Amino acid sequence: MSSENPLVLDREDKVLQIFPRPPLLTSLQAGWDGIVLGYMCQPAYEVPEMYSPRWHSIAIFTHGNYAIHADRKLDGRFHRDAVYGGDIVIAPAHVSTQASWDAEGDFILLALEKNTFAGAVDETYEEIELIPHFATPDPLVFQIGISLKTVLASDQGSRLYAETMANALSVHLLQHYSARKPVLREYAGGLSRRMQQVIDYINDYLDQDLGLAELAAVVQMSPHYFCHLFKQSTGLTPHQYVIRTRVERAKTLLLQGEAIADTAYKVGFANQSHLNRHFKRIVGVTPKQLLQK
Repeated sequence: MSSENPLVLDREDKVLQIFPRPPLLTSLQAGWDGIVLGYMCQPAYEVPEMYSPRWHSIAIFTHGNYAIHADRKLDGRFHRDAVYGGDIVIAPAHVSTQASWDAEGDFILLALEKNTFAGAVDETYEEIELIPHFATPDPLVFQIGISLKTVLASDQGSRLYAETMANALSVHLLQHYSARKPVLREYAGGLSRRMQQVIDYINDYLDQDLGLAELAAVVQMSPHYFCHLFKQSTGLTPHQYVIRTRVERAKTLLLQGEAIADTAYKVGFANQSHLNRHFKRIVGVTPKQLLQK
């Protein structure tokens, strides 16, 4: 870290205050655990030197196939980046960064909690060093960023999906950008007898905003291995399974005479529109059309 006094980013909203324009989209009110997203479009500008003691920062550039030139300082090193859409920049927690750039562009900022990152594949949360990176293309991180932005813009009930994507991002960063690569064990056979514990938990708390770490804790597994074995057992990700379970319970309640709006909240959807969208996608008709048959 620099010997000067960089700005300390110790609150989720603090990084958003250093830019001249407000974000176009943020996850600050979405209830996501372990990951924060801000989608920006900013003019040519210079930000002060800063670091975070809490989060690893990943900037994902989405401005398209042309270069924006940036003078960047990262962990005491200087570099002039030619940044294209699809590039990412990684600033680990406790590592200072500073940048100025010469043209307007849009980008996604992801802040990943240190414990979310470290605990993705190992429940001991052992500190793992993430290596700083200047602008470099990474199609998988780019797609994760775009997917998170899209679901945040369209789907208020996005917590489980966002946390699943945060886990996938953490595993990818651990494998490709960390000082010590994790050894990922291979499991087969799904969750077997423990699967019923998870299903019972989902059914008991279906009206709640379920999170990935919460479900993994039911069977005392890391999120990575839980997701892997859950999909082996069901053919679905935890997020897909929860959505389908909500739709099936909603169908039962609707046929029993429950109002559509009341049903949405009783099965854990954010609102009636949220229910309608997933119900139509899975059942093939809207709740109203189902009741008109």
